[in-house]
This record gives sequence, C-alpha cells and structure tokens, in this order.
Amino acid sequence: MLLTSTGPAPAADEWPAFRGPAGDGHADNAHLPLTWNDTQNVTWQTPFHGKAWSSPVVSGNDVWLTTATEDGKELLILGVRLDTGAVRIDRKVFDVENPTDIRQYNTYASPTPVIHEGRLYATWGSAGTACLDMATGDTLWTRRDLPCDHYRGAGSSPIVHNNKFFLNYDGFDFQYVVALDIATGNTIWKTDRPHNFGTDNGDIKKSFATPLIISVNGREQLISATSKGALSYDPETGQEIWRLSYEGFSTGVCPLYAHGLVYLSAGQSRPEILAVRPDGAGDVTATHIAWSEKKQMPSKPSPLIVGDLLFVVHDKGGVATCLDALTGEKVWQERIGGNYTASPLYADGRVYFFSEDGKTTVLRAAREFEILAENQLGDGFMASPAVIGDTLLLRSQTHLYRLDDAAASAR
Repeated sequence: MLLTSTGPAPAADEWPAFRGPAGDGHADNAHLPLTWNDTQNVTWQTPFHGKAWSSPVVSGNDVWLTTATEDGKELLILGVRLDTGAVRIDRKVFDVENPTDIRQYNTYASPTPVIHEGRLYATWGSAGTACLDMATGDTLWTRRDLPCDHYRGAGSSPIVHNNKFFLNYDGFDFQYVVALDIATGNTIWKTDRPHNFGTDNGDIKKSFATPLIISVNGREQLISATSKGALSYDPETGQEIWRLSYEGFSTGVCPLYAHGLVYLSAGQSRPEILAVRPDGAGDVTATHIAWSEKKQMPSKPSPLIVGDLLFVVHDKGGVATCLDALTGEKVWQERIGGNYTASPLYADGRVYFFSEDGKTTVLRAAREFEILAENQLGDGFMASPAVIGDTLLLRSQTHLYRLDDAAASAR
C-alpha cells in the first residue's frame, strides 16, 4: 500500500509553505470569491518594495514575504498583518556584496519561505539562509557557506519535515541536496547529484524545483527533481533510493504524489509530465514510468490533482489541459490565454489559474471544460497564491492583495 506522509498536520490557520500545507495547491475547505476586480472583493492591498517572486506564507494574523532590492544587494523579510494589511516587520536579513547574474524569469528573492512552530525559515539560495523568530523578526541562525552558482538566480523553495530543513541546490558548478537541523542550522547530511551533463552550458545544469516527502510501503522518501532527472532519497540519511532520467532541464515544477504515482515535469526544452511508480530501486527509467504526456505541458507552473483529474497550464499561450491522473488519457485541452509562472489553486470545486498579466481564469474542476469567471487585478502574478480560511492572498509584482467574498461575509 502507498501512502502520502507530510508529518503532523499544520494548524488550520496556517498556509505554511509553497503550495500550502501538503504542497499540492489544495485549499479543500475554503470558500473563496469567484469574481473580483480593483474594487470588488478586495479587502486590502499593500504595496511592497523590491522585486520578488516568492509566494506568501501565513500563520495566524501574520503574512510573510521575502523580498530583495532589484540589484540583489539587500535581502529582506516582510511581515504583514492579515486583518489590516499593515506592515509589521520590514527587516533586512543579508547584505550581498557581489550578487550573481539573473535574467528575465527570476528575481533575487524567488524561493518561498517555510513556517514551522513559531519560526520562519527563509532562503535566498547560496546568498543566505536564515531562521527567524516570527514574533520579533530576530535572526536565530544563518547559513551562508552552502556553495552554488545558481546561474540565473535561485528558485527552489525549502520544506521542513521531522525537524529537518531540506533544500535543493542545482546550479552551474554544484548540484546537491542538503538537510539542516531546524534548531541550529547545522548540516545533518549533504548528498551530491550523480549527473554527468556532458556540457558546460549552465542552463542545462540548473533547476528550480521544490522537494516533496512521501511514504511508500512504510518507508519515507524525499522526492527531488533536478535537471535531466529526478531522484528519491532517504530523508534521514540522504541515501539514494531510486533515480529517473529525462531529456529536459531547468525544471521549476513541484512534484506531486497521488494514486500511488509521483508526478514530475521534465522541465524546459522538452516539457513533459511523467507519472512514476515510486516503489523501485536504482535506475527506474526503463521500468517505472506509468505514463507520460508531452503536448502543451508546463515547465514552471506545477500540476494540480483533483480526484482522478490532473490539471496543468502551459507556460506560453495559456493552453490548459485536463488529464486522467491514473492513465494519462487527455480529457480536454483548451486555450485560456496568457503566460503562466504561478501554480494553480484548487478550492470549492474550482481550479484557479493566475497569469503573468494579472488575469485569473476560474474553471470548474470537472471532466467538462467550463470557464466560471475571468478576473483582472494588479500587474501580473509570478508568485503562487496562499489561502487562509476563506481568504485568498495574491502577490502581484508590486502589491499583496487580500480577497474575500463580501457577499458571503455579509450573510
């Protein structure tokens, strides 16, 4: 029997990490607004300084964001009150003397932080990782000695599980996974990737994916996608369990686990969704791929699984696709328009897609294609959303928005 395992469930008033409590983009019990614009269902909007594509995380009445100056020389955290939108904490965490180069599709603050038991764990890749007290914003520990030339900037978000902080480092010079002690920041294990890329092209070597913890037949696995392949590790020791090779590179898609399958993206150049059985050992490329799909698959927005349906949207041109999650059979494929980096969200029987020009297309989560609403707000979404209760939090390129269904609140 295959079971998911994400550790103790977070409190109901938390959206603690990238894509939420389970890392799957689900807000199952939320009743979110269906429609909005600049004046409708926007409870507040708060501008923030700097340039950042990290997603918000929430605990209680605090919304947390990372940011950075556009030149990358200052890395900061922001704490915003959920009830009012007021900025409670605005604090510089690191100075960077010589920031690495980035290009169009990144910022100096793209990894999403993690909340765990009153602490905020934030990373800016090799430029610095910090553990902060959420009450005060004070720094409890830092690490700046984990090397990686991210070659276009960092993008992998961390996760916390069983008192360990896990992070992928996939750059031009180094590719590895590290587990840190959440109390001290000390390294518990560090495992190098086994790839021989056969090229000096840095774009072929880098990756931006966020890892995922699952449990297979009673054994936990850390699923970690990288460029040219994905690997499973023992989260206690860092020992490799299985590996899979593919042709794509620079993936930013977060793995998912459902129906006994791990869903992976092969990244840019040859975007492809792969469904993999995670009960193998060694190289499983030829033996454990249950199905794959290449047509109009994403390399940045992560998939969304609702029941036995898998929803994706292509980065360029906004072709949305619904696949049967068990077989890979195409259920429908339709163009909704726009370009996409943010990952979709599920709530209240709906799938929300957030485009880079600020349009949100809301579809029914069903085998029949049906657009329920199209909403325009702000200057574009690169960050993925957060949900707390029945509140939707959206980070545009310049503002953080709180959205609530005003009509429902009035009843």
